[in-house]
Amino acid sequence: MAGDVAAVAIETATETVGVAVRTADGVEAEFALTGRRRHVETLTPALGHLLERVGLVPGDLGVVAVDIGPGLFTGLRVGVAAAKGLAQALGIGVVCATSLDVLTAAAAEAGQSGFVLACVDARRGEVFAAVRELDRGGETVAEPLEPALWAPGELAAATGRLGEAPVYAVGDGAQRYREVLSAASGVHVIAPALSFPPPSTLLRLALTRLERGEAPVDAALVVPLYMREADAKSNFVRARGGTELESR
Repeated sequence: MAGDVAAVAIETATETVGVAVRTADGVEAEFALTGRRRHVETLTPALGHLLERVGLVPGDLGVVAVDIGPGLFTGLRVGVAAAKGLAQALGIGVVCATSLDVLTAAAAEAGQSGFVLACVDARRGEVFAAVRELDRGGETVAEPLEPALWAPGELAAATGRLGEAPVYAVGDGAQRYREVLSAASGVHVIAPALSFPPPSTLLRLALTRLERGEAPVDAALVVPLYMREADAKSNFVRARGGTELESR
């Protein structure tokens, strides 16, 4: 299926708004805009532009890939809603991947092996992060640190306990907390080129999963992976002195 399907990938988990498309005969195009938090205004025009650029219309698409998070709440809502709406309108399925999956896959595409720390800025002085160990073919062979919400100092301490092997950190969380993470033994923050999950990597990751037999899911089942409560709710709880949490 993956070898002859037209596909689109939607990436909005961070401040970067990204779209990648692929025709059934393998022509690809990618768009990414970083640092303006204009997910709503940018996503739909970017998708339309890329489809036109490669000679596709929405009805040509056979599958939608989307980054479900964790990441920015607004970005995730916009991206997941767009993917669900497109898939439902066309009657096609969705392939979901996490932002940490995509960052790890991007590091593998760049030739990285060994321990890879995928780290997404969660705001509020925290990061979403996981450490996977990759073989020389880019396949995950172990996950010494499972996906979780971390304080940067705690994450640095945890990665420092992985042993003597170097740990290569990617993502905007790694960039923001470079000094904290780099202070841990063996942690190396990779250049800004891998500061966000690339939409083209998400597209290739989704197609690879299809080739391996993973079935797309129904759009109605796709939900964002937030990994914590929304800012608005937490601010309300703090204003109420914690009574909302205590009442649950």
